[in-house]
Amino acid sequence: MNRLGGTTSPYLLQHAENPVDWWPWGPEAFEEARRRDVPVLLSVGYAACHWCHVMAHESFEDEATAAYVNEHFVSVKVDREERPDVDAVYMEAVQAATGQGGWPMTVFLTAGGEPFYFGTYFPPAPRHGMPSFRQVLEGVQAAWRDRREEVAEVSARITADLAGRGDVYGAAGQRPPTEAELSEAVRVLGREFDDERGGFGGAPKFPPSMVLEFLLRHHAATGSAVALRMVEQTCAAMALGGMYDQLGGGFARYSVDAGWVVPHFEKMLYDNALLLRVYLHLWRATGSGLARRVAVETADFLLAELRTSEGGFASALDADSLGPDGRNQEGAFYAWTPAQLAAVLGPEDGARAAAVFAVTSEGTFEHGSSVLQLPDGDDGTDPVWFAAVRARLLAARAERPRPGRDDKIVAAWNGLAVAALAETGALLDRPDYLEAALAAAELLASVHLGDDGRLLRTSRDGRAGANAGVLEDYADTAEGFLALYSVTGDPTWLSRSGLLLDTVLEYFFDEASGSFYDTAVDAEKLIRRPQDPTDNAAPSGWTAAVGALLGYAALTGSARHREAAEAGLGVVTALGPRAPRFIGWGLAIAEALIDGPREIAVVGPADDPATAELHRTALLATAPGAVVAVGEPGGTAVALLADRPLLAGRPTAYVCRHFTCDNPVSDAAALAAKLQRSEWERVE
Repeated sequence: MNRLGGTTSPYLLQHAENPVDWWPWGPEAFEEARRRDVPVLLSVGYAACHWCHVMAHESFEDEATAAYVNEHFVSVKVDREERPDVDAVYMEAVQAATGQGGWPMTVFLTAGGEPFYFGTYFPPAPRHGMPSFRQVLEGVQAAWRDRREEVAEVSARITADLAGRGDVYGAAGQRPPTEAELSEAVRVLGREFDDERGGFGGAPKFPPSMVLEFLLRHHAATGSAVALRMVEQTCAAMALGGMYDQLGGGFARYSVDAGWVVPHFEKMLYDNALLLRVYLHLWRATGSGLARRVAVETADFLLAELRTSEGGFASALDADSLGPDGRNQEGAFYAWTPAQLAAVLGPEDGARAAAVFAVTSEGTFEHGSSVLQLPDGDDGTDPVWFAAVRARLLAARAERPRPGRDDKIVAAWNGLAVAALAETGALLDRPDYLEAALAAAELLASVHLGDDGRLLRTSRDGRAGANAGVLEDYADTAEGFLALYSVTGDPTWLSRSGLLLDTVLEYFFDEASGSFYDTAVDAEKLIRRPQDPTDNAAPSGWTAAVGALLGYAALTGSARHREAAEAGLGVVTALGPRAPRFIGWGLAIAEALIDGPREIAVVGPADDPATAELHRTALLATAPGAVVAVGEPGGTAVALLADRPLLAGRPTAYVCRHFTCDNPVSDAAALAAKLQRSEWERVE
């Protein structure tokens, strides 16, 4: 084994037996490059990355290539999921230099960490206008040997450009968005919406989870039929297409086409946690049976496929698995031919299933196979037959070689899963979901979170890794703890959220500019301190922090936390009306700020069914970002519950805004009426 054999990252361990003499990221590797006077080859990827596996097999497992690399470079391998800060800084350079990015990311650095040549995947032989990896290596080595001054000039210029960006989001100091600016964001989204196939833009098509949450909140606040139509059409298209696992539940990372037919088959924890919440909220807003079914199946997928023995949730399932020919193939676990259906179901049911799931002799995927879809939905299908067929196919699929699982626990993504499962458990009366959320949260609290409020990003097998948490870890974990408090009424979770958010304000927030950084002020110094308010596949740490700060302030009355949230929303004012697809979560938080957010306090004995009924009614509220507190009368641990007496001795609910409350009610129907949109509707 090389030096990666002593690491805990599943991705790094995949490369531990490469002939390449890999180093993990650290000062020792750069000191070695300085001692040998050679450049650093930085390779960044993640365990479920298909093209990372391809390049590893083609190049990093090749003895001749490895020998050349070992002679002329110090090679550093980074798991982007463990070190998102390293990934973000150098990906910014790759995108600036090449106009595109992706993984594996391949960057050549000086011993000082300055980049001077970039790329992503390189093939073993020239292909489609791309040089071979060997050609790249030889070209970089020749430049290092013969044109060192030019290399130094290029690396210094790139590093200065990156460092000079610093706080490029000076707009963060502006005011939060207005109602008119949020409505303009919806209009821009409407222009970019794919009316035929749902979603936004063309291929490849990613699930727009944060944008959908914004549109649901905007619909709740304004009654916008346009906003709701975009959500309903996109959610239906994704759920009935090939990106959704029609047998086992759960979503793949993205669709390679514009019609949601063929996915990139990785299944990521963050996507499924975010989409679970989207479909739950769509059901809450509309009562959609499809949305409820997908929410349940996605939650079941999380518990069945990603839950670890320690109670947390693994990061991802791989895209690749062994195919019928014994070789690793992308999608082999999920794709079917008509003959394979008939072999499991018999000729008659096999032919019928092929028609229902759009499995054709030509195939929609590779080698004549098809990805299962439900292009006509399942409403017209005999539900008993449909359930039986799915069960039989799922059992047959379980006999196939399974995709690998990246079983490391990432704090941020587990926080997202905690929030989604806690809400789903409460609203759909599934205590098993809530129990799973509590177990994951306890793991984060006991293994990742220190008494000083500092958070470690990853763990594996119950042991914390050495990597410090970044902003998204603190923000998403705090969001999960806030959701648990609203569902359980246990103030421990509110206190833990406050501990995390106090750390955010001390180490990640720049009060002077109203901006947030992705790394703590005392974190390892890279060539630039990463900072980005825009969403990627998950909410940015910046807007996730703003959302958690606002929710915490609404429950506690903390002016400090609310003021930081308002300051952080200034960047949404600058970006939201122009590029709403890339700051959807910030727009969703802005909807909550404009609405208050609504504060719903429920007081009553915990064992009184009337308390539970009021609590459930409060959780069903669609008011943007509404917060819910529940507790015994006379409690003082949570500010929102203080001085809230019972009405005529009965469990009572208060609907408030900025701690100023309407008349209290003791009837669930009366509470529901108070929470109807007409009570606070904005008219567009």
